[in-house]
Amino acid sequence: MPETLLLIKPDAVERDLIGAIILRLEAAGFKIVELRLVHLNEAEAQRFYQVHEGKPFFDKLVAFMSSSPIVAMVLARENAVSDLRELVGATDPAQAACGTIRQCFGVDVTRNSVHASDSAETAAVEIKFFFPDR
Repeated sequence: MPETLLLIKPDAVERDLIGAIILRLEAAGFKIVELRLVHLNEAEAQRFYQVHEGKPFFDKLVAFMSSSPIVAMVLARENAVSDLRELVGATDPAQAACGTIRQCFGVDVTRNSVHASDSAETAAVEIKFFFPDR
């Protein structure tokens, strides 16, 4: 079964939205394979988002992602990556389709409540980052 990674970001964790987001994932047919609460330090956040290093938003993103705990989870279902990306919605909650997780819960481009892997290859790397025993 194809797998992908979803992170519930600090803004959603702080607003007690973990359960609401998980309900949407399960209602959409995703199986939670693994789940853990983790608090990234600055170096870990930099390593996870290294693909964005040098971009204007990098430092702000790293500071945000290391500001408080996040929930990391491995999700499985057919078409896991593309279906999750559709359920999550556009990065900017103001541009996200109605009913998507980011449209419903996101605050702005940085505090958009969730991160979802953008390809099967990226998912494999990101899953290993948070779940090294897989």
